[in-house]
Amino acid sequence: MKIFLSGGAKNGKSALAQELAVRLAAGGKRYYVATMIPVDEEDRLRIRRHVADREGLGFETLEQGRDLPACLELADPAAAFLLDSLTALMMNEMFHDGQVDREAGERCIRDLTAFLNTVENAVVVSDSIYSDAGRYDEITELYRRALAALDCAAAELCDTAAELTAGQITIYKGELPQ
Repeated sequence: MKIFLSGGAKNGKSALAQELAVRLAAGGKRYYVATMIPVDEEDRLRIRRHVADREGLGFETLEQGRDLPACLELADPAAAFLLDSLTALMMNEMFHDGQVDREAGERCIRDLTAFLNTVENAVVVSDSIYSDAGRYDEITELYRRALAALDCAAAELCDTAAELTAGQITIYKGELPQ
């Protein structure tokens, strides 16, 4: 089963995703695919919090800030995967080596499709940072559009698509495992 979770920051997505991945693993192997490449102390603190939150849950962490399918070379595709997050993955792919990669969105969709078509169970997390009515500079808009397209692809590829808002779950497609 594949589950897509989206929503705003600090709405409980990561905690729910961890719980769902543990359920999907059914006592078996589970991987946490960590996509954030830290750039400052705030990022490192967030990573430490996420690691502490996963403590005792049996996740093996796979650091994969770019080239998502590469993590499958080190993992059992029959395991349960928690991919956190598409937001960071898109940022890493689009903004690297001091350049803006305008093809990153399409590549991320291809990579996510390959990943999800390979694994049996996955929970994919993203932040819906593109849903406000603000107007931004060209590069920010490029990123927001690319992330929105990636999230749409994830929702289409997954069996279940849900959003968390203020701690409340809205299921748009499928159902969550019990």
